[in-house]
Amino acid sequence: MKNIGVLISGGGTNLQALIDAQGSVLKSGNIVCVCSNSANAYGLTRAKNAGIATRVIRKNADCGGDVDKMNAQICEYMKNMGVDVIVLAGYLGIVGGELLSEYENKIVNIHPSLIPSFCGDGFYGLKVHEKALEYGVKVTGATAHLVNEVVDGGKILMQKAVYVEDGDTPEVLQKRVMEQAEWIILPQAVEMVCSAD
Repeated sequence: MKNIGVLISGGGTNLQALIDAQGSVLKSGNIVCVCSNSANAYGLTRAKNAGIATRVIRKNADCGGDVDKMNAQICEYMKNMGVDVIVLAGYLGIVGGELLSEYENKIVNIHPSLIPSFCGDGFYGLKVHEKALEYGVKVTGATAHLVNEVVDGGKILMQKAVYVEDGDTPEVLQKRVMEQAEWIILPQAVEMVCSAD
């Protein structure tokens, strides 16, 4: 059984999907801790409700605005918690340095588009869905991938397509992509990584 650490920044809906999948879809891993770069993230409450240890590490308040220092602190926390696999579940920080090298090919991210479309620097949250609608695509979706030094550039583990419907707003499309793609493939992709060794 692999120990999973989850990084979040906000509401934690993808975290909830992982918690709900434990024991069914997610059989080879167990969430042991959740770390947030925001003290106000509702995902921390979700973790506490599920009896999962939590920690807040903020770039400015805790690390003097230093991203490398922040990644080093997160890495130290994950190692102290015995984490084998890290999941970025709506985490809006940039993963790099010590954290990336220590957990090479062991960090899974969920991105709300079909990579290579609408990804890379600056493409996160609602911005992804705004661009998809602006461009006029008829199909979008989500991608679960491994994290490397290129933003959204790691090996693709799974993708799931979602249809864009007439009259969609970014908010409506975001919700559909979460429900029909993200919450389904993220636990499956994490299981793939946990059961690989």
